[in-house]
Amino acid sequence: MKRTALLFIVLLGVAHLMTVCRCEDEYEEDEEDESDEVEEVDDDTEVKEENGVLILNDGNFDTFTEGKDTVLIEFYAPWCGHCKQFAPEYEKIAQTLKENDPPIPVAKVDVTEAKDLGSRFEVSGYPTIKILKGGEPVDYDGDRTEKAIVARVQEISQPDWKPPPEATLVLTKDNFDEMVNNADIILVEFYAPWCGHCKSLAPEYEKAAQELSRRSPPIPLAKVDATAENEIASRFDVTGYPTLKIFRKGKVFDYNGPREQHGIVDYMGEQAGPPSKQVQAAKQLQELLKDGDDAVIVGIFSSEQDAAYETYIEACNSLREDFTFRHTFRSEVAKLLKASPGQVVIAQPEKFRSKYEPASHTLPVKDSTSVSDVQEFFKKHVISLVGHRKPSNDAKRYTKRPLVVVYYGVDFSFDYRKATQFWRSKVLEVAHDFPEYTFAIADEEDYADELKSLGLSESGEEVNVGILADGGKKFAMEPDDFDSDVLREFVMDFKKGKLKPIIKSQPVPKNNKGPVNVVGKTFDEIVMDTQKDVLIEFYAPWCGHCKKLEPEYLALAKKYKSEKNLVIAKMDATANDIPNDKYKVEGFPTIYFAPSDGKHKPVKFEGGDRTVDGFSKFLEKHATKLSHTRDEL
Repeated sequence: MKRTALLFIVLLGVAHLMTVCRCEDEYEEDEEDESDEVEEVDDDTEVKEENGVLILNDGNFDTFTEGKDTVLIEFYAPWCGHCKQFAPEYEKIAQTLKENDPPIPVAKVDVTEAKDLGSRFEVSGYPTIKILKGGEPVDYDGDRTEKAIVARVQEISQPDWKPPPEATLVLTKDNFDEMVNNADIILVEFYAPWCGHCKSLAPEYEKAAQELSRRSPPIPLAKVDATAENEIASRFDVTGYPTLKIFRKGKVFDYNGPREQHGIVDYMGEQAGPPSKQVQAAKQLQELLKDGDDAVIVGIFSSEQDAAYETYIEACNSLREDFTFRHTFRSEVAKLLKASPGQVVIAQPEKFRSKYEPASHTLPVKDSTSVSDVQEFFKKHVISLVGHRKPSNDAKRYTKRPLVVVYYGVDFSFDYRKATQFWRSKVLEVAHDFPEYTFAIADEEDYADELKSLGLSESGEEVNVGILADGGKKFAMEPDDFDSDVLREFVMDFKKGKLKPIIKSQPVPKNNKGPVNVVGKTFDEIVMDTQKDVLIEFYAPWCGHCKKLEPEYLALAKKYKSEKNLVIAKMDATANDIPNDKYKVEGFPTIYFAPSDGKHKPVKFEGGDRTVDGFSKFLEKHATKLSHTRDEL
């Protein structure tokens, strides 16, 4: 029995020893496995190769490119269809340049991973191709073919290659007046070196400058550092960056065009041409009057040397985007318009004429007639008593308020013109009794969203009516069988102040005591409070820029939470109507400062950094109610 017990103890000890050994073996194996795993972890500094293309990232980029004369780099995103399509061609380029004498490295950067590099090289689209020459990036904008890219890289790799001089002219107080006063046309950008929007514009602006410099005659583009040339910036009311202005022989005009290379080139090409086209025959004018959709503006002159012609052309220049101008030196055209040299005529197309208004208006241009007199004449008579409001002419013709809009199936084509004019005639009967208001007809499909905001999208009526009034207020006519008498009563009730506006607004949040005040139907109560300064952000819930701004904006609100007379607020501009037309929102986020002593003169935040520091500088510049100084902040 004792021997049995002893044997059991011995066997138990052996089993324990084997278990310990097995555990140690497993531990050693685990250590070896772990060691293997450590060896398999990617080293960001190691430069790997994929089908002949080197893979660079934030960790190895500078080390690899340092000291190399020329490197071709593609910035891409793995999900980008264009990048995938380009990949085989890029691999062929890598092979060709590898056989170059000397070889030229070809690399690619996944910008979704190497975000620092994407930001550093201002990559905004995929694929973006750049050639690094001596460490400095050269943009590649040519064809994405092996032949074109290899040729360009080989050209830049030559020892004597230097980047072409900047085509954008640099203006200072020493040369500004001379340049703009002598130029038939020149585009000038006022920028700030720290401005993010200016940095984004810079490469597009330079490429446009290069292209326009090759035109005959060339159209110069220039830039002014507004932070260094304060006097020039102040002279032209530059308050945000970048600000672009067109100069013609020293006279300044606003630039309202695109901000990318091809858009700038096309826009300036149009601006460089004459603002008015010459009419050679009466038949040309007859066709415009018969089938046109807009008023026909014609200046009648004896010759280009006519003083009235010079006044007319100058008046046309700054309004060339809003109107279509024509002029003539032909007597047969003057006869058709019942006009004589030295006069400007505005004639409505046949479809917009009525018994309640003249078919045309005439302005004699005398020595005493100013450019602004001619421009006011254009604006006053360009729309008929009841015109056709469309998305294409809305911002140019129908900005005046109050605007009475009659919505139905507007169609001036042959088959539907009679029905369109039937309803328009009803509107004309009323419009001539209210000359202080603007009247228009509009196609219900063109303005489906507007009808929805008026609560009329499902009215069931063939014809609906709304009034767009000052301050962004809207009024809707109760659904009814449309007739001139019904319309007249509705407009009269509006005139007498009997109508209640329709305002889309969110209710007041139950808990609105956070650092950022949420504004909905409380716009007048919060933003228009004359006892407090208010900084308000208009945002859209789906907007990426708004989401990115949110932590900075919240931090700003916390910074100023002790300021009892300063409100940091935000408003969902997709869920609320803004009941004040001084606060124009055309993109998101849009930020305004409403000073306590000037609620109807809000200051728009433009050009500055959207950071706590950037907003703080803006507030300290414009605030009227801050209780402490900048140093204390």
